[in-house]
Amino acid sequence: MAKKPHVQMHGKSRTWIVRALLLGLILVSGYLIFEFGRINAGYDIVDAANDRQVYEDRIAALDDEIIALKQDVALLETHREIDRKAYKEVEESLKSLQNKIQEQRDAIAFYRGIVSPADGNSGLRVQDLKLTRGKAEREFNLRLVLVQAMQHHRKVSGDVNLSVLGSQDGVETVYTFNQLVPADADKSWPFSFRYFQNFDRQLVLPDGFTPERIHVEVRSKTRSIASIEESFAWTTSQG
Repeated sequence: MAKKPHVQMHGKSRTWIVRALLLGLILVSGYLIFEFGRINAGYDIVDAANDRQVYEDRIAALDDEIIALKQDVALLETHREIDRKAYKEVEESLKSLQNKIQEQRDAIAFYRGIVSPADGNSGLRVQDLKLTRGKAEREFNLRLVLVQAMQHHRKVSGDVNLSVLGSQDGVETVYTFNQLVPADADKSWPFSFRYFQNFDRQLVLPDGFTPERIHVEVRSKTRSIASIEESFAWTTSQG
């Protein structure tokens, strides 16, 4: 009577082992059937592994190519920026050179006008008159250049008289130099030179006055050198 439980326990253990073996056999059979089906369908696990490795290698190569292309793009952007800066520097240098050439041409033309004017006439002349806007609304800066053409054996002396013609509230009006200069400015305008002389003067126009022409009278006090008068349109330029 005492051995019966041991026999029953031994039988239960054997039953579980048999069940485990059957389960394992079922799983193995299922996997073999699955693989058999894949083989019949043309699937080869070795080829699949090889294909996967090929794709992985291709992906790695493409990643490397992407990195290389990004580096090329960055390099091209750098070169383009360098080229842009170089082009800008060349353009600025060319512009500066052109300005210097123009300045030299202007200087040559200026001195040619003193030594040998195109019209062949000697004596006093207005070489240049330039008007630019001042800081205030009605202020203007006047630049006047007088020259003595061809005759340089002695100085010429005298004074300048200037007037501005225009309309004051629709009425034709003329203002003299003394009426247009600032209150604290010197109203006399003497000159004395052998070759040329530059002048810078400030004019302040009255309210409501519209300038049209500027009249310049260069009065010589030197014997045998005649005075001159010239009239110019009132036009302003950049400073």
